[in-house]
Amino acid sequence: MAKYSEQFKLMLVREYKEKILGYELLAKKYDMKSSTPIKRWVKVYEKFGENGLLRKRNHETYSIQFKLDVLSFMKRTGSSEVDTALHFGLTNPSMIGSWKRALLEGGSEALERPKGRLPMSDKAKNKKSKQTEEKEMTYEQKLERENELLRLEVEYLKKLRAFQMDPEGYLEKHKQRYHSNSKKTSN
Repeated sequence: MAKYSEQFKLMLVREYKEKILGYELLAKKYDMKSSTPIKRWVKVYEKFGENGLLRKRNHETYSIQFKLDVLSFMKRTGSSEVDTALHFGLTNPSMIGSWKRALLEGGSEALERPKGRLPMSDKAKNKKSKQTEEKEMTYEQKLERENELLRLEVEYLKKLRAFQMDPEGYLEKHKQRYHSNSKKTSN
């Protein structure tokens, strides 16, 4: 996927807003394969203004519960990644696709994994320590781990059921939690 500068995105959004050219013609004019990014940039611009198009220097970390709530909302409503991201105040809709893939491939536990690559030395250490941890885990420890995962799954299903029964009430009740659960970390 091509990376576009903030100035380029802003220029295309402004050009679209002036109603000179539509999405498809803008994509052709600037030799883009698809008009989809332009549509996404316009929606983000309409919701968040110029700041929505700027690359964030500080990355936010979202709780597993928030990620699961976003994914269940998207599944329940049939909303696109872009519409779901805008609904939850996220400026990067592709992040939702990453969460969805992680959930399908590795379950809710995969949503907890940190993003990005580990340094090579740490990567090798992690691989070795993970193998020894798995061998050293007793049968009882394995059962405790499985039990904890099952508890998490039951808790998630309960929250999902509550959300499905009264989505607006659930979102209103948990609105502050979403904002307090996201932490900004500086790199």
